[in-house]
Amino acid sequence: MASPAAPSPSLSIYQTSLFHPQTSLVTWLKPPSSSALFRRKPTKRLLPPISAASSSSSSTSLSLTEKPTTVHFHGNLIESFESHDSFPGAIKGAAFTENPVERSELSATRRLFTQDPPWISALFLKGLTKMTVKIERKDIDKRKFDSLRRRQVKEETEAWERMVEEYRDLEKEMCEKSLAPNLPYVKHMFLGWFQPLKEVIEREQRLQKNKSKKVRAAYAPHIELLPADKMAVIVMHKMMGLVMSGHEDGCIQVVQAAVSIGIAIEHEVRIHNFLKRTRKNNAGDSQEELKDKQLLRKRVNSLIRRKRIIDALKVVKSEGIKPWGRATQAKLGSRLLELLMETAYVQPPLTQSGDSIPEFRPAFRHKFKTVTKYPGSKLVRRYGVIECDSLLLAGLDKSAKHMLIPYVPMLVPPKRWRGYDKGGYLFLPSYIMRTHGSKKQQDALKDISSKTAHRVFEALDTLGNTKWRVNRKILDVVERLWADGGNIAGLVNREDVPIPEKPSSEDPEELQSWKWSVRKAKKTNRERHSLRCDVELKLSVARKMKDEEGFYYPHNLDFRGRAYPMHPHLNHLSSDLCRGTLEFAEGRPLGKSGLYWLKIHLANLYAGGVEKLSHEGRLSFVENHLDDIMDSAENAIHGRRWWLKAEDPFQCLAACVVLAQALKSPSPYSVISHLPIHQDGSCNGLQHYAALGRDSFEAAAVNLVAGEKPADVYSEISLRVHEIMKKDSSKDPESNPTAALAKILINQVDRKLVKQTVMTSVYGVTYVGAREQIKRRLEEKGVITDERMLFSAACYSAKVTLAALGEIFEAARAIMSWLGDCAKIIATDNHPVRWTTPLGLPVVQPYCRSERHLIRTSLQVLALQREGNTVDVRKQRTAFPPNFVHSLDGTHMMMTAVACREAGLNFAGVHDSYWTHACDVDTMNRILREKFVELYSTPILEDLLQSFQESYPNLVFPPVPKRGGFDLKEVLKSQYFFN
Repeated sequence: MASPAAPSPSLSIYQTSLFHPQTSLVTWLKPPSSSALFRRKPTKRLLPPISAASSSSSSTSLSLTEKPTTVHFHGNLIESFESHDSFPGAIKGAAFTENPVERSELSATRRLFTQDPPWISALFLKGLTKMTVKIERKDIDKRKFDSLRRRQVKEETEAWERMVEEYRDLEKEMCEKSLAPNLPYVKHMFLGWFQPLKEVIEREQRLQKNKSKKVRAAYAPHIELLPADKMAVIVMHKMMGLVMSGHEDGCIQVVQAAVSIGIAIEHEVRIHNFLKRTRKNNAGDSQEELKDKQLLRKRVNSLIRRKRIIDALKVVKSEGIKPWGRATQAKLGSRLLELLMETAYVQPPLTQSGDSIPEFRPAFRHKFKTVTKYPGSKLVRRYGVIECDSLLLAGLDKSAKHMLIPYVPMLVPPKRWRGYDKGGYLFLPSYIMRTHGSKKQQDALKDISSKTAHRVFEALDTLGNTKWRVNRKILDVVERLWADGGNIAGLVNREDVPIPEKPSSEDPEELQSWKWSVRKAKKTNRERHSLRCDVELKLSVARKMKDEEGFYYPHNLDFRGRAYPMHPHLNHLSSDLCRGTLEFAEGRPLGKSGLYWLKIHLANLYAGGVEKLSHEGRLSFVENHLDDIMDSAENAIHGRRWWLKAEDPFQCLAACVVLAQALKSPSPYSVISHLPIHQDGSCNGLQHYAALGRDSFEAAAVNLVAGEKPADVYSEISLRVHEIMKKDSSKDPESNPTAALAKILINQVDRKLVKQTVMTSVYGVTYVGAREQIKRRLEEKGVITDERMLFSAACYSAKVTLAALGEIFEAARAIMSWLGDCAKIIATDNHPVRWTTPLGLPVVQPYCRSERHLIRTSLQVLALQREGNTVDVRKQRTAFPPNFVHSLDGTHMMMTAVACREAGLNFAGVHDSYWTHACDVDTMNRILREKFVELYSTPILEDLLQSFQESYPNLVFPPVPKRGGFDLKEVLKSQYFFN
C-alpha cells in the first residue's frame, strides 16, 4: 500500500549501503550480480543516498548531500517487502533512520556528480520485478494453501454438523410443503428416523440430568456432552456404515456396534469441545466461560505469533477430556443403540389396491446367535447381534455415496509425525501404529524418542506428502461399466442370483439338494451385496475428489512396521479399480527411458505369463499389440476391448491411454505422464530370507543374481511337485494310498496350483492353510467334483508342495525354524517377543490370551476382550518368522522412500511394490538395490540374538544358522531383482 502522505502510489526509502562511497568516482568494469545487490547486508557506514528521478530513466545520478533524497518505487511493494525475509533490512516504514554523526561528517563534503553506467537502473528495476513476481506467486500459493487448509479443517471438524443442518432443512421443507422430498433410499430412511431419535435422546438427556448421582446411569455424564441432533446423526450413520462395510446374515455384533458408536461420539465430543472453546463468544456463555475462552485464545495466539505451532497444539490438546476407555464407550453406545431400535422403522411397499393397513416394522432387532467353534465341535458360543430388516438391506448398496465417510484423503499435506499420537490428520485422532488395543505395544511406542525413530517418522512423512489425483478418464469408464450392471473388468455383478423355487416333490434327497442350493444362492448374494457396497464406497470417494487438483494420504504402520494409508477405501493399496483410478498429481516428461519403462509396465499389467518374459520379450509383446492398445485408449467401451483381457484391466487401460498419447505425439519423449510405474519384487519374502541366509542357489531362484530372463520360483516348485507325484503314481495303490491320488493330480499340477502356497510359506502358512489354498485351485479346475475326493487330493497336494519347498529352500527353512525356536523360548517364560527394526521401531507381538471383561449395559451384558497377562506360546512361535520378515520388508521400503525423496523423486510403496514416474524408474531401481544391500550388510540375525540375550539373560538361545557364501553386491547387477 502507498504511504498516506505520498501524493502518488510510490514509496520513499533511503537507499542502504549497496556501494562504498568512494566507488562512485571509479569506472565500473562489470555489473554486480542481482543477488549481491539485494542480499548484501547494510554496513554501519551510511551511504550517500541515490536519487532516481523516474523508474523509466536509463540512468541516475549519485549525490552526496546533507539532506537525503528519495528513491521512488511502485507503492504496492511495501507489503511484500515487509513480509519478505530475504529483503535486506526490515522495512517497517517509509524511510530508514540515518546516523546523525555520519551525516554531519558528510555535510562538509562538497557535492560531487557522476554519471552511473546505464545498466544500474535497468538491473535494479529488473531485479525488483523478478522479486515482485516471485513474492506475488508465493502469496498466491500461500492464499491457495490457506484456503485448502480451511476446507480440510472444516471437513474434519464440521462433517457431522453439516449432516445435522441438512436433516433440519429437509424437515423444514417437508413441513412447509406437507410433502416428503424426493430423496435417495438411505436419506429417505434417515429423515424418517432423525426426529424421533433426536427426541428420545433429548428425553434421555433430561431424565439423566434430573436424577441424583446415586441413581444416574453409568453413561449419564457422557450422553449430555453433545447436542441430541448431532448424536442422532452419528448413531444412524455409524450403524448403517457397519451394515454396509460387511455383515453376516444381515447381523452386526452388539459389541462391535456399541463400541464403534461410542468411539465416534467420543471423537466428536473432543472436536465439539475444542470448537466451543475457541470460537467467538456465544450468547449463553457465563462470565467464567468467557474468561477461560479469552485466556486460551490469548495463549494460543501468543504461541502462534512466536511460530511455536507445536506448543500451541499441545495447549489445545491439553484442554481436552481424558480418554473414555472401552467400558464407557460400550455403555453409551449400547444405550444409543437401544434408542435407535425404539425409533427406527421401515415400511413395506403398499399394495396397489391401497385397501391394506400400512405396515411398520422395526428396522433393527436385538437377538442372540449360537455358533459352534468349528463344524462338528461341541463347543458353542452365544453372542448378541443387531439384526437388520431385509427391507433395510434392499437397495442399500446403491446408496453408499450418501453415507458420511470419515478419514477421507487430505487436501493439504498431513501433519508431520512427531510421536505416537502426533501427526497425520489435523484434528481427527491419528496414531502412528494400529496397535488394536495392545497396551504393551502402545507403551513401547510412547517410550521412544523422536531422535530414535526419526527415520520412521521421515519415511511416513515422505509417503504422506506424495500428491495424488483422480484419473478422470478411467473413472468415467468405470462409471459407465458400473451403470451398465458391472460383472466385467473385475466389477461385481449388480444383480442378485435368483433363489431356487421349492420343488413340488416330497423326495427327501431333492428337498435336501434344494436347501443346499438356496443356502448357496443366499451366500452368493450376501457376498455380492458386500462387494457392491465396497465398490460404491470407493466410487463415492473418487467422485468427491475428482475435481480436486490433488490430495494426500496420511500413512501409519501396522504393529510389524508396514506402512498403510489411513483412508480405508480409495487408496493405492486397494484393488485394480482404485489403482487404475489414481495417478500422481505431478506430471513429468516421459523421456527415452520413461517410454521404455511404460511399455514394460503395460506388459506386466497385462500379465498372463507375459510378465515372466525378459524385458525384450515384453517390449516385443507391446509392439505386436500396438493396434489393440490404440483402440483401447481411443474407444475403451465400444472398441475391441483388448484391455479387458488383462489381469489388471483398469491399470492396463490407464497405461494404454498414456502410451497412445506418446505414440501419437510428434515428440513422444516430451509427453507429460502422471502414471505411476511399478517395480515389484519377485517372491519378496523369499528374497529377504535368501539375503539373510546368503545361500547362492536360493538367491538365484528369487532373482538376487543377474540372469538373461527372470527366474520363476513358482515354476521351479511346481516342477519338483510334479516329479514327486510322478514317482508316487508308479507305486502300488494297495500298499500306498497316495498312488491313486497322484495319478489323478499329475496332470493338474501347474504354476497356479502352488503359487499362493509358495508365496505365503515364508509368511507362516500352516498345513491347513496350504490345504485350503490348493483346494480352491482344484475346485476352479473342476476336474474333481466329489467333495471327499477333493479334500483328500488337497491334503496330499499340500504335503507334497510343502515338502518341495523344504527341499529347495533349505537355508530359508533353517532360519524360519531358528526364529520360531527363539520365540518359543521367550514365550514359554511368559514374555511376548520383542525386537527393534533397523530403523529403530520397537515391535511387540500382541498375542496374549484374552481376558473377558463383562460390562452390564441397558441392552445386554457385553463381554469385552482385553489383553491378558499370559502370552499365547503357540501364536508367538508360529507368527514370529513371518512378522520379523514383514518388519524387514517394511524397513527396506521406508529406506527406499526417504532416499527417493532426497533424490527428488515422487514415491509410493505397496509393501514389495515400489512406484514412481516413468522417467525416474532407473534412478529408483538403483536406489532400492543399494538400500537392500545396505540393509543386509548389517548383521541382522546376530543383532537380534544379542538383543534377546540382553533382554532375557536367564534364557539360553540356539546359535544363529550358518550362512552361505553369496555376495550381496550381486543384487546391484540383477535387473530382475525388482522388475
